[in-house]
Amino acid sequence: MQRRNDRFVERLPLVPGQRWLGYFGATAFCLGALSLRLAVTPLLGKGAPFSIFFPAVLLSTFLFGARPGMAAAALGLLFGSYFFLLPATAFTITPGLVFVMLLYVVVTGVAVALIHFMQRVNFRLAVERERSRELAETKDLLFRELQHRVSNNLQVIAALLALQRGHIEDDAARRALDDASARLALVGKISRAMYHPSGEGQDVGAFLTALCGDIVEASGRQDVAVHVTAPRQLLLSSHVSVPLALIVAEAVSNAIEHGMPDRAGTVGVSLEASDEGFSLRVVDDGKGIAQGKGIGASNSLGLRIATALAAQLGGRFRLESGDGGGAVARLDLPPSANGTAE
Repeated sequence: MQRRNDRFVERLPLVPGQRWLGYFGATAFCLGALSLRLAVTPLLGKGAPFSIFFPAVLLSTFLFGARPGMAAAALGLLFGSYFFLLPATAFTITPGLVFVMLLYVVVTGVAVALIHFMQRVNFRLAVERERSRELAETKDLLFRELQHRVSNNLQVIAALLALQRGHIEDDAARRALDDASARLALVGKISRAMYHPSGEGQDVGAFLTALCGDIVEASGRQDVAVHVTAPRQLLLSSHVSVPLALIVAEAVSNAIEHGMPDRAGTVGVSLEASDEGFSLRVVDDGKGIAQGKGIGASNSLGLRIATALAAQLGGRFRLESGDGGGAVARLDLPPSANGTAE
């Protein structure tokens, strides 16, 4: 696997396929170091014969790799010994001269080895990062394809139910098929919009606003207004946001269908988050609910579905009469329901 060259250090050593350029650069560095050392000889004399060659060795290794670095070390040993070290001993090999040369070899060898090791580690990290990036892209692609196929399958099932409706004469059965088809289409849409391959939460306020608009449009009611209130940038994990959206859809649909079937009205959807958990309120100004007609006594499948979804999240859903008329659908969830929210 190739590495990406997003950073300069990830392009080191340079020109790996043209090693002769590395040796040429190492030779140029050593010749430059020799020229500089000869220029300062009046100041330093014959002392520190190899000091000026250490930067040349380090740069050669850092830019061109271990082998050009070793070549630079060898040239530095040759130049330093011939021009500065041997003349100081009248070209006589002494124990002190051997010790200085060995010390230079050991120090440059350790430096070359360390730089080479660090570059190899950096290379492997770059390769692993590139592999992780490709795997993440593949995961995202597969997830989106899966979501696309699941949503399409739900749409197909909804269409099949709609076709089957044409062969049924019983009005109650036709309405049941219509409801089932609409719910399947809604589940597919919500799943596609709310699930994310990274597992991160989605902006629930923006989604609920769009969802309620779709519900009103699907109902064919131009005289019903829905207002959504939610904290800005409130993020909920997918396993909470999808059931929550389904509950909102059922509550808003119930308010439009039963609360204001033949007159204009307003529905307010508010979502609040606190240390005590999450609180959802769907309030309408319709005709309200009859005495004793709570969820338990209701024949609405949608409300029973909302109750089951709330219990699945460890919360509670209930339908009550509003203080000033109309009805209020309440959903209360504990903080633990959204363990991965930000």
